[in-house]
Amino acid sequence: MSLTKMSMIVVIKKQYAFKLQAYSQVFLSLIFLQMIAVLFSLGGVASMGSSDGMVEVQLSYYSADMVLVFTMLWGIISAVLITTKAYRNDDYLFITNRLTSNLSNLLFLLTASFIGGITAILSSYLLKIVVNLFVSEYFFSNPNGWPGALETLLGIFSAFLYIFLFCMLGYLAGTLVQFHKSLTALLPAAILGVLFLDVADGKAGVFADIFTFYHSESSVFLFFLKIMATAGLLFLASAGLSNRLEVRS
Repeated sequence: MSLTKMSMIVVIKKQYAFKLQAYSQVFLSLIFLQMIAVLFSLGGVASMGSSDGMVEVQLSYYSADMVLVFTMLWGIISAVLITTKAYRNDDYLFITNRLTSNLSNLLFLLTASFIGGITAILSSYLLKIVVNLFVSEYFFSNPNGWPGALETLLGIFSAFLYIFLFCMLGYLAGTLVQFHKSLTALLPAAILGVLFLDVADGKAGVFADIFTFYHSESSVFLFFLKIMATAGLLFLASAGLSNRLEVRS
């Protein structure tokens, strides 16, 4: 029996360092998905045209919105994956419990969200270069020029928060699935059902209200509080549910 007693902080640090190295394929998939999103964005996220019979003008608007959407989906998938049995059993390489496992997962998802936010925003520069060189004969950037340092940092910060929120959604969904495999199909079906009802009703539904609640916030501080409070509640719910799972279930 070892006489060395490790503190919870030390265990979390070791698990976090291990997961950064062991789950490196997660970041490779991030790069792959973002490259696909950049290719999809080459067609423009919006367009408009005009013609007087002799002259025809076609305008296309390019942005990294598609890249951010793909990155948020990546966040959900990555969070679900680390809740699966194979990934959970990796924690038993250490002296661990549910709390240290969940906290190390939280640190990993925070790091992944931050990296995803950086690459998603910086991909807009890559998109502009590719469009300017290979797609559009006449390319006009923002009238104010390339984004400044403060604007870029705010974009990264906002992207990080959105991605982290989706990571926490995926983490909760992955934890719920561990209780019964049927939820793997029931959860997406329920989400699609609510979305279908919102569209069929023709009015702003649940998803529209949720989107407005976060996206329409003009204050950066309040936006941060909304995202982190929601993510915190999702994490606490996930941690509470995971405590009810059997050991190595």
